[in-house]
Amino acid sequence: MADTQTPRGPGRNQSGPGRNQSGPGRGRGGQRGGRDRGGRDRDEDDELIDKLVHINRVAKVIKGGRRFSFGALVVVGDGRGRVGYGMGKAREVPEAIRKATEKAKRNMVRIPLREGRTLHHDIRGRFGAGKVFLRAAPPGTGIIAGGPMRAVFETMGVQDVVAKSIGTANPHNMIKATFQALQNCVSPRGVAARRGKKIGEIVARRGDQPAGS
Repeated sequence: MADTQTPRGPGRNQSGPGRNQSGPGRGRGGQRGGRDRGGRDRDEDDELIDKLVHINRVAKVIKGGRRFSFGALVVVGDGRGRVGYGMGKAREVPEAIRKATEKAKRNMVRIPLREGRTLHHDIRGRFGAGKVFLRAAPPGTGIIAGGPMRAVFETMGVQDVVAKSIGTANPHNMIKATFQALQNCVSPRGVAARRGKKIGEIVARRGDQPAGS
C-alpha cells in the first residue's frame, strides 16, 4: 500500500516576500555606513598633531609605602588653526597621556589666522599668575616662543609669531593664558561684521592696502 503524502501548504516552510529581507537601514548597507563614519573619524584623528607639554608625578604616602600617580598636559592641533589642550591623571604615564589627549580633542577651538601663518594682531593673555604677550610677525620670522607656548603654535599651524611669557613659568598657567589670549584674537571679517562695515575699511586702517580700495 503506497504511502500518501499530504502536500504542505504553500507558505509553511517558504519565507514570505519580506521575511528574510533586511530593511533599508538594517542590512549591510547600514553597517557599511557606520564603518564609513568610523573611518572618517579615524582619518581626522590621524591628521591631528599632539605634543606632550608636561608630566607631573605625585606621591601619596600610605601604610605600605608610597603610591605614585601621574598627571599629563597635552596639546592637540590640526595644523590649520584648530587647537586644544587637556589634562589627564592616572596611575601609569601612558594612560594619563591618553586621557589628556582625549580631553584635548574634545576641547579644540578654531583660531583665525592671517594668511594661514601668523596672528591678525598683537594680543595679551592672563590666567592666574601667568601673563603672555603674543605679536604677529612678518614672513620668515619663525616661532620665537619657549616652552609650552611653542607646542601650542606648532600644533596650531602658526609659522611666524613672537611670544613672551612675563609671569610664572608654571606650564598649566602658561597654556591657559595662551589660550585665553588666542580666543581674543579676531579676524577683520569678524570685526567688520560686528561694526557693520566692509572688510576693506577695516584692513585699510591696518595698512595692508590703501584706503578706499
